[in-house]
Amino acid sequence: MPSLAMRLALTCLAASTVLASPAVQAASPKLETTDVMIPSGDAGIQLFVRNKHPAGMKKFSSDRILLFVHGATYPAETAFDLPIEGVSMMDLIAQRGFDVYLVDVRGYGRSTRPPEMSQPPEANRPIVSTQVAAHDLGVAIDYILKKRNVSKIDVMGWSWGTSITGLYTSEHNAKVGRLVLYAPQWVRAEPPAADLPPLGAYRLVSMESARERWLKGVPADKQADLIPPGVFEAWAKATWATDPEALQHSPPMLRASNGVTEDSRNYWSAGKPLYDPGKITVPVLILHAEWDADLPSYLAQNYFKQLKNTPYKRMIELSEGTHTVMMEKNRMQFFHELVGFLDEEKPLALK
Repeated sequence: MPSLAMRLALTCLAASTVLASPAVQAASPKLETTDVMIPSGDAGIQLFVRNKHPAGMKKFSSDRILLFVHGATYPAETAFDLPIEGVSMMDLIAQRGFDVYLVDVRGYGRSTRPPEMSQPPEANRPIVSTQVAAHDLGVAIDYILKKRNVSKIDVMGWSWGTSITGLYTSEHNAKVGRLVLYAPQWVRAEPPAADLPPLGAYRLVSMESARERWLKGVPADKQADLIPPGVFEAWAKATWATDPEALQHSPPMLRASNGVTEDSRNYWSAGKPLYDPGKITVPVLILHAEWDADLPSYLAQNYFKQLKNTPYKRMIELSEGTHTVMMEKNRMQFFHELVGFLDEEKPLALK
C-alpha cells in the first residue's frame, strides 16, 4: 500500500490535472470581471484595479477576499490573469468562491505613468519608491473595504510586491487578514556592487532580457520544458502592450520605474531592512521556488526568522521553479499551497 506521503502526492497531482482540464473548466462557475480606475489621491494619478468573482455573488466575508500586487518590472494583470491552458491563476482562485483583485501601482500596467516617464530617463531622479507604492496599495485596499463593507482583506505580494505589502501591513495590521509573500525581498549577504551608474527615473527592458532573466539559474537540461509552450510569448506580448511607448523602440522596450532599484541599493543591498517584519501581527505564508535567482532561498529563510509576532507563519519551498513559478509547469503546486492557506480553518486558539 502506498505511503501517506505518496497518497497525498497522487491526490495533489490528480487535483491539478482536473483543475487544468478544459472539461472541468467548462463546468466551473461563471466569473464576472470588472476593471476600474480609482483615484490615487495625487493629482492626475489613477490606479488600475481588476476584480473577478463568481457571477451573481455580491457579498463576501473578509477571509474570502484577496488582493494581488506585482513586482518591480511587470504589471499584475499579465502574470496573475494570464490564461495558461485556458485558465489564469486569478480564475482558479475566483472559481473557489473568492473575490479576487489585482492592482497596478502608478507607473505600471494600465495605471497612470507619472510625467517623468515621458521624459528621458536621465532627466529625473528615480520615481515610485516602495513607500509611494505602499500608499497606492493602501488606496486599493480602502477601495475594496468600502466596496465590500468589510474591515480587512487578505493580501498577496510578489517580489517587490512583498516589500510593498510587508511595509503596508507592518503599519496597517488591522486592515490585513492574512499576508502571502511570494519570493520576498530581504537583506542580501552579497557585498554591494561598486561604482554603480547613477539611476534615472526609469529603466528600459527588452523581451530578450526578460527571457534570459526568467531562465537564469535553471539547470540547462531543465530549461526546455520549464515554461509551457507559448506562455512566454503570450506573456511578453501582453506585458509590453501595456506600455503605450514600447513600440517607439526597436526592439520594443518596456518602461519600469527605478524607485525600487534605488530602494534596493539604499536598503537591501546595503545591509539595511526597509521596514521591520517584526511589526507584522497577522498570519503569513511565504512561497518560494528553488531556482529563484532573483531572490534566492536564503532571503526567504532569513525573512521568515524576522516574523516574530505573527499568530502563525509558514514557508513553502516549491520544486523546479523560478521567480516566475506562478506561470510555469509547476504552477499548480503554487496554487494548491496558496488556496490551502486561504481555505484552512483558523486555529481554535485564534478564533
